[in-house]
Amino acid sequence: MSNFTIVLIKFISCIIAFAIGLDLFFDATIVDVISFSLFVTIVSYMFVDKILLNHIGNSAAIMADFLLTYLSVWIFGNILLDNYMQIAWGSIISAIVFTLSEVFVHRFSHTHERLNNERINMNGRFAYGTEFAEEQNILDKDKKK
Repeated sequence: MSNFTIVLIKFISCIIAFAIGLDLFFDATIVDVISFSLFVTIVSYMFVDKILLNHIGNSAAIMADFLLTYLSVWIFGNILLDNYMQIAWGSIISAIVFTLSEVFVHRFSHTHERLNNERINMNGRFAYGTEFAEEQNILDKDKKK
């Protein structure tokens, strides 16, 4: 997948997750849902996908996505919205829905990057090419004697 496709899928899944998590429990406006979605999409892509996914692996990156979504809704929801308990349930549901979508995004994007890296790093020579050359040199020296 291209980077634009990954960001677009993340943004759409964020909108769906926040619409479910925030609109079910309290009256969040469409501006709130889109602002949460933009923030989580940008931070998740830049921090989790570009940095953490390559260094710590898929499982830890998915956990980081869950924590990022949960904490962003919890912190900014307390500032923007009123009810404390409703924000707790909204953030849990939003984080679960977003994390489920991230499982598929990481799987497909990581597979695509791995295949591209294997094509780039593929060596045209066989691994035993130098061993054969060394053995051939020894055989040539024996024939000269």
